Amino acid sequence: MQDIKTDILVIGAGSGGLSVAAGASQMGADVVLLEGHKMGGDCLNYGCVPSKALIASAKAAQAQRHALPYGVADVSPQIDYAAAKDHVADVIAQIAPVDSQERFEGFGVRVIRDFGRFVDARTVEAGDHRITARRVVIATGSRPLVPPIPGLDDVPYLTNETLFDLRERPDHLLILGGGPIGMEMAQAHIRLGCKVTVIEGAKALGKDDPELAAIALETLRDEGIEIAEGAMAKSVSGGDGQVTVDTEDGRSFTGSHLLVAVGRKSNTETLNLGAAGIEETRTGIKVDDSLRTTNRKVYAIGDVAGGLQFTHVAGYHAGVVIRSALFGLPSKARTDHIPWVTYTDPELAQVGLTEAQARAQYGDRMEVARFDYSHNDRAIAERKTRGLIKVMVVKGRPVGASIVGYQAGELINTWALVLANRLKMSQVSAMVSPYPTVSELNKRAAGAYFTPRLFDNPTVKKVVRAVQTWLP
Repeated sequence: MQDIKTDILVIGAGSGGLSVAAGASQMGADVVLLEGHKMGGDCLNYGCVPSKALIASAKAAQAQRHALPYGVADVSPQIDYAAAKDHVADVIAQIAPVDSQERFEGFGVRVIRDFGRFVDARTVEAGDHRITARRVVIATGSRPLVPPIPGLDDVPYLTNETLFDLRERPDHLLILGGGPIGMEMAQAHIRLGCKVTVIEGAKALGKDDPELAAIALETLRDEGIEIAEGAMAKSVSGGDGQVTVDTEDGRSFTGSHLLVAVGRKSNTETLNLGAAGIEETRTGIKVDDSLRTTNRKVYAIGDVAGGLQFTHVAGYHAGVVIRSALFGLPSKARTDHIPWVTYTDPELAQVGLTEAQARAQYGDRMEVARFDYSHNDRAIAERKTRGLIKVMVVKGRPVGASIVGYQAGELINTWALVLANRLKMSQVSAMVSPYPTVSELNKRAAGAYFTPRLFDNPTVKKVVRAVQTWLP
């Protein structure tokens, strides 16, 4: 057993762990990084990167089907599902060097390709190594949650960890779960020529604003996706090429393939957390606002911390921890400015409070500024007019923004900036946006907030009339 002493030990080479390792090492700390599986973690290998690559293939196919409004003949796309997966693999391969062991060793990080296990409050064993660190950062991420549905273990099923290795196009893809992963993959696969049925126990896209989610779901249904809501799975049966899901309310769905996309589970089982005095919750490792665990020398970041499970959150957590662990400065994680996007077409984006949440918290003090895509000239030119932006405002300051529509994931960046810096609607309104761009929607939404104050205000009209009488 080789003994190693280090300043920072990072367990997990996903987005958060890599950010901590790179930042800490380049700022002068001695860093050891453990990774027992693939560098880059879930996002690079099974999540964000491959899913968006497959969505890009699906968009290319859909564009061929719906070109006539632009003066180009519609055609039936010739889809090679295996070639689409080659595209996915190529995208991963292009990004992989950024997350590679060699790159991080170039930063001065000692990379050990093994899983870690606590043996005491500050010591972790990994293979033939025993590592003692001043600070430990757990960044082990999460994996697909496989629910205990009777019969599920006896049939072949896919998760996001196996879907992208599938080379033969499914005839009929059943998807358990109508959240972001389920709905993104549903639309990608129907556009790539599959029949698709989504089986959701509650409401599809249920964490998003209901008004905006309804717009996205209408489009998905228009494309031919069957979305069964209130369909709690009771049992699964069948075999290779024919899988049946029976639901509590008596419905039955049969398809050629089954994708399980009902949520995520934190990766903590192999860590032996009890030996380090680290407590867990139902969703992950227990942390305080500074992302410290119940062992003050150990932090947990990203999915394993049991909060919002997004790659960009893990990266944000890394910055919080670096400030604390390297410089000893107070540093706390916020959630009120964290955006998220569901990459369906149209996209769904959210930052801060939804309308329902803001109304519950602020009551009549909250106002909603709305602007429709159909009034944006660039959206009209692109024929992407199905969409809506809503901004929740309290005393002139946004507390949340919800967007559904073309490039919603890009538009939400403005409101993430606004919430992060606690800016006001007047500052957004003062922005000059180039014409014609979809981004004008943000400025127009801010303008919609001021419209009744300026144009429907009798006092303003009186002042203007009075000033006009004074002017030469």
